[in-house]
Amino acid sequence: MGQFDPLLTSHEFAQNPYPTYHLLRREAPIYWSDLWGCWILTRHRDIVSTLQNPKRFSSVGRLTAAMELPQPVREQVQPLVRHYSQGLINVDPPDHTRLRQLVHKAFLPGTVSAMAGYVEGIVERLIEEAQPRGKMDIIWDFAYPLPVTVIAKLMGVPAADHGKLKRWSGKIVEFMATPKPAPEVLMSSQDALLALQDYFRSTFRRRRVEPRDDLISALVAAEEAGERLTEEELISTCVTLLIGGHETTTYLISSGVLALIQHPEQLRKLRANPDGARMAVEEMLRYEGPFQRNRRLATEAVELDSHLIEKGQLVVQMLGAANRDPAVFPNPDSFDIERHPNRHVSFGHGPHFCVGAPLARLEAPIAINALLRRLPNLELATDELVWKNTVFRGLERLPVTFG
Repeated sequence: MGQFDPLLTSHEFAQNPYPTYHLLRREAPIYWSDLWGCWILTRHRDIVSTLQNPKRFSSVGRLTAAMELPQPVREQVQPLVRHYSQGLINVDPPDHTRLRQLVHKAFLPGTVSAMAGYVEGIVERLIEEAQPRGKMDIIWDFAYPLPVTVIAKLMGVPAADHGKLKRWSGKIVEFMATPKPAPEVLMSSQDALLALQDYFRSTFRRRRVEPRDDLISALVAAEEAGERLTEEELISTCVTLLIGGHETTTYLISSGVLALIQHPEQLRKLRANPDGARMAVEEMLRYEGPFQRNRRLATEAVELDSHLIEKGQLVVQMLGAANRDPAVFPNPDSFDIERHPNRHVSFGHGPHFCVGAPLARLEAPIAINALLRRLPNLELATDELVWKNTVFRGLERLPVTFG
């Protein structure tokens, strides 16, 4: 086992990965983990350079490469393998370019900004429901229902289905927790994936008969036009949008609220200047990025700072480590809502830069400003903060009180 491998599976790392990130960046910024069977990158420069070079560091096979399983088990998880062998986030140009062009139309600045009123309405309703109680769980009462309602509206998914979609999407991403998932975790993720695929297939059938003004209808129309999109790509893209469209924004908003509560001078500064919310959200993305890890597969032997990465080896880019790199961010462990410039990589970098970033950047400032405006004396109501720290990083719950 590698020198730093025990740290990567420790409870301390799950709760606070940043000391380990700093240690790796100082001692072994390009580190081979025997435990995970991959190279781990922690420097901003290495992560950016590999993200913007899909010819050498590919998205193709990056999620299935670690499924080194006995043949009978691998045969059992073929639906999961097939799903993560295609679709928007699992291919490179030119296939990625073709798929991205179809999805990108839904996230154009004009289309997204037109949703501001809808987002504000949801935010105000959620706060009004919590106000009489004088307390709320920021995640389950606010930061989860907001983005899941917005992405479901954009896609055309009815509100009654939000609960089961959340359960399925949470189960699906569990196999990404480590680069070497256990067979039982893969099976659990696959069961949820198959249920979600069936759900989308029945939705596609309805949209073919009765198209609506939503993203699923637009993608179905593109599929019917031929060659632009296969049904497998259609399903994969919808699953990606659903998961990416709410998981990251839920944790962005909740972790951002926590950072403000823990830094009262920054909270006062934002209350006094709500126009600074956009810049504050960029610092929230950097300081406690909701998307912590990315993966790429080496397509050829590459020498990276005197380390030989062999063809077929997995590279894990620790985005959360890049966002705390002192070579790029002065005082990286301080939370400064006026930080500028702020070259964080929480939305990735290069051709796979998050297509939904404009929507998250719309939702989070509206949500944060409304909470600060409507809920005075916002205080943490627990001493026990439990973090999930896998591909996504966020709190299990965030109970608060307010006057």
